[in-house]
Amino acid sequence: MAAVWESLRAVLDWLDKILWEWPCMLIFFLAAGLYFSWGTGWFQLRRAGLWLQYTWAQLFGRKKNSKGEPSKRQGISQRQSICTALAATVGTGNIVGVATAITAGGPGAVFWMWVSSVLGMMTGFAEKALGILYRGRDREGNYSGGPMSYMEKGLHAKWLAVSFAFLCMMASFGVGNVAQIHSMAGSLQEAFGVPGWITGVAAAFVVGVVLLGGIRRISALAERLVPFMVFLYMGGAAVVLIFRAEQIPAAFGLIFREAFRLRPAVSGFAGYGIARAMRIGVARGVFTNEAGLGASVFAHSAADTKEPAEQGMWGIFEVFADTIVVCTVTALVILTTAAADSQSLAGLDGAALTMRCFSLVLPWGDQLIALCLALFAFGSLVGWSYYGERATEYLFGEGAVLLYKMAYVFVVSLGSVASLGLVWELADVCNGLMAIPNLTALFLLSRQVFAVRRDYERTTRGHKKFHLQ
Repeated sequence: MAAVWESLRAVLDWLDKILWEWPCMLIFFLAAGLYFSWGTGWFQLRRAGLWLQYTWAQLFGRKKNSKGEPSKRQGISQRQSICTALAATVGTGNIVGVATAITAGGPGAVFWMWVSSVLGMMTGFAEKALGILYRGRDREGNYSGGPMSYMEKGLHAKWLAVSFAFLCMMASFGVGNVAQIHSMAGSLQEAFGVPGWITGVAAAFVVGVVLLGGIRRISALAERLVPFMVFLYMGGAAVVLIFRAEQIPAAFGLIFREAFRLRPAVSGFAGYGIARAMRIGVARGVFTNEAGLGASVFAHSAADTKEPAEQGMWGIFEVFADTIVVCTVTALVILTTAAADSQSLAGLDGAALTMRCFSLVLPWGDQLIALCLALFAFGSLVGWSYYGERATEYLFGEGAVLLYKMAYVFVVSLGSVASLGLVWELADVCNGLMAIPNLTALFLLSRQVFAVRRDYERTTRGHKKFHLQ
């Protein structure tokens, strides 16, 4: 068994070097975001009021028909689609990923997470809009689609769709499964002394029960879980930042200063140069907001909407909420606490670092983060299972879905005992490989994206209002 793990680690090291240590994927992701930002006239910044107003209204309103009754849907609601996508997106990367980014790349990595997310907003817009543009219907008449739809129907490149589906299926085991359950198990063991294997078995059972209900059960669960887990975490973080308020300006200054450090400093959080900060920041930013991976297109394509640009605005909001809001709050908690109590944080990484930062201010900080991590990880486990299920169905037919679900649940029970370094390396490699066919398709279909945005803005003319009903 040890030899197998060593061989796997060697392969992952090789792939990780090609994808991330060399600037290949970094350039690819940033170029895609820059291209779509420039081609849409920086829509995510220029029309921030429009997409914020639209998404906010849809989050807290209810779509009704002319009689004032809830409309009959041919898919899940837009609110359910974004909650399902956020359940998969707002995961352990927002807590553990930010901590590992800071320890591995220094505070400057946070700045590059911001850059990748601002640009990634329009990459998210592009893939969600295309998902609506080229989706189809399943046997029950509900909307269904994913990146394979625009690869096959838009580009007529079946081989590209097949390659994406295979990589997505594999990534569901790495990004959405092993990385999530590992962080969940580690935090629960740290806070409550629960053995990792017990967490793995229990989570596998609950995930299995949810998977039996399909997309409607998953989306209904996500619609209730996501607001609760986000508000719980953000509430605890707000308390910590109130107590560390005097350190917040210095934390922002450290982030900007270290983002452009040309050479490594002495040690600690401020110990890395610009190249490493950029590489780690972009990689972790991609992991947490998933813009450009194409995975969340599955959830968005199931939404009951007919306007591609409006679903694209949900793609912008998804990245904004995940990285600009939640990840920034995590980074500030870590950096402001480190500034005040640096000695007690020495040698910590991942969940242990974030938990210690919270516990230095809140007596129940360990337990709060353990609970939040468990909720975040569970949401990602469930959301990613749907992505992998759709990819498996595309590749092998509906009959293979049950086998996929069984394999997914089995891997949940194993992921709790993997090593931290191996888990995050696996996640980075899966992200990079899956993004290659998706970003390629986005570039080749960019005319359709630009036309969707242009037609929508021409129709609304900046005067469209979105009201709660």
